[in-house]
Amino acid sequence: MKILVVDDSKAMRMIVLRTLRQAGFGDHETKEAADGKEGLDLVHQWAPDVIISDWNMPNMNGLEFLQALKGEGFAGLFGFVTTEGSPKMRDTAMEEGASFLITKPFTAQSFQTELGPTLNG
Repeated sequence: MKILVVDDSKAMRMIVLRTLRQAGFGDHETKEAADGKEGLDLVHQWAPDVIISDWNMPNMNGLEFLQALKGEGFAGLFGFVTTEGSPKMRDTAMEEGASFLITKPFTAQSFQTELGPTLNG
């Protein structure tokens, strides 16, 4: 499977990729994008199966990114990894079509719980 990690922080993208490896998903192909606009371009070029996105980013935030993808008929798994995990934010994410919302700080176990059913299938 192809996994796209979208976050404006290079350090956070590296942490997400490391956590994916620790969770047992290191054999999947990965790419990175620095914001939703770059992520959208990569989706068009590369067609990932799973997108893990930050919420707060410049140019196009995670929610706008998700909305653009859904408007184009993206059928893959999309979820957020963000510092803000309020019930309202979680509800908004799910209403817009996100499959999961993992709050920072996260663990390999939280990735296994949220992504395991898809990535191990």
